[in-house]
Amino acid sequence: MCKPARELVLIDSPRWNENSITFVLSHSGNTPEAIEAAKVAKKNGSFVIAITNDKNSKIDDSSLYDDLIVYDWGTSVSHKDVPMGIEFRIVNEFLHQTEEDYAKYDDMLDGFDQIDSIIENAKNIQKDSAAKFAQKYRKQPFLYILGSGASTSQAYGFAICSLMEMQWMDCAYINSAEFFHGPFEVLQDDKVFIQCINAGKTRVLDERSRDFIEKYHGQLEVIDANKFGMDKIKDTVVDYFNPFVFYEMGVLYRDELSEKRGHQTDFRQYMGKVDYSYKSDVE
Repeated sequence: MCKPARELVLIDSPRWNENSITFVLSHSGNTPEAIEAAKVAKKNGSFVIAITNDKNSKIDDSSLYDDLIVYDWGTSVSHKDVPMGIEFRIVNEFLHQTEEDYAKYDDMLDGFDQIDSIIENAKNIQKDSAAKFAQKYRKQPFLYILGSGASTSQAYGFAICSLMEMQWMDCAYINSAEFFHGPFEVLQDDKVFIQCINAGKTRVLDERSRDFIEKYHGQLEVIDANKFGMDKIKDTVVDYFNPFVFYEMGVLYRDELSEKRGHQTDFRQYMGKVDYSYKSDVE
């Protein structure tokens, strides 16, 4: 289960107990919601793994975690050593050691060996398309981002972080399956969609929404993981590696939009500029 930290605290999840493992991720190490979640998880008996980019931050408090992982950040860092890769590798190792019938261990390790080169290939293949998209849609008033399966999280991140936060662009993310449960009613020829198409089991969901948008003349940008060499990763685990690809595709498109729109990605009007703190009841 993956939830925003504050939501988990308010729910006080019954899954937090001595048999649970909680990952608490804060890039800065100072996010109040993350600190609060770590406190509640520990209070409820969970084993807590804190993950941060900054060793000398508030989350570096031994009362908040059982294990602390500090990761490097930058273009030279392997994807197996960033938060998503770290979490996947820990879970893979945990299942390998605790579940006798877990059969994906070696396939996951092989996938981690392949993913960096696949992503570099994806950047090279998609760069021209991203630049053309940014030039054409730099003044677009609204974008829709579609994805499915594990990549739903990256459609979400692309929308709220890369575009809303870093580009101040109005947009929404949609699960490709949920597209047909309401959102497709907004489809007109002036609407713009970015469709993330997975490799693996949920690809059929992405292809279905892609085909519908094309049929009814929506403006569509397709980012297809199968074009980047994902066949190098075993079918048994390829679904888990789609988010790595689409995270980087979100960064690529965000950066191209930033250049074409003249809006630097570190511009903020509220984040870190005004008070949006809250009162915590956690001791």
